Amino acid sequence: MPDEPPVRLHCFAHSAEGVSVFDGWAASVGPGVQPVPVLLPGCTPRLSEPRLTTHEALLADVLPLFTDAQPGPYVLYGHGFGAMIALTVTRALREAGLPGPALLAVGAWSPPHLPSELPDARRATDAELLHVLSGTGAVPPTSDEGIWLRAVLPVLRADLQLAQAVHEAAGRPSPAGPLTTPVLVVASQDNPLAPLSTTGSWRQWTEGPVWSRTVPGRHFFVRGGRELPRLLGRACRVARRLVREPVPVG
Repeated sequence: MPDEPPVRLHCFAHSAEGVSVFDGWAASVGPGVQPVPVLLPGCTPRLSEPRLTTHEALLADVLPLFTDAQPGPYVLYGHGFGAMIALTVTRALREAGLPGPALLAVGAWSPPHLPSELPDARRATDAELLHVLSGTGAVPPTSDEGIWLRAVLPVLRADLQLAQAVHEAAGRPSPAGPLTTPVLVVASQDNPLAPLSTTGSWRQWTEGPVWSRTVPGRHFFVRGGRELPRLLGRACRVARRLVREPVPVG
């Protein structure tokens, strides 16, 4: 239907990275889909604002983006820790009795009830953080990794604090009950932070349908290439059809 507004694909980036990873997606997602990178405080171009470190601060900043009535369905995609932000927003919208996404897509992250490989930012020393993050692939590779890591360590620590707060909040039962939102899990074959064996565990987080897809790469398969935006573009068009003809739950 050509007169329909595009499906908005709201994208949450992974830890310590701005929305530049989504540059060029508009040319790859295909017709009827509009990528909308979500800018968080402390990331370009909001560098002057303090980074979020609590569950409450995250919702106060992000939820207003989804409370204004806009025509047409939308989809959330979160990569890495961004997957937890997308899940958190979806649950909060349901708890507030507000329309949620037609589809929740999560990439490169295990569901929050599973043990995390990330260190405790509130207790770990700088040396421990650097050792664990560089070993798990939780930070992007650089030509001079040690210098780069030390330069962004305060940012990484803040992001880890937010990750811990959001994981703890996810562990508390929702007063609105389980989600019914369809979920798409995107994984890669060589990601120590989110092994392929964990994709099926996302079924515990929704009573709606859950699909999984595998793409090449490690944790940062969001960086470059057209395969992921093309996949999500197709998912958005499927989500539009699901809104018209919902899949029965149960």
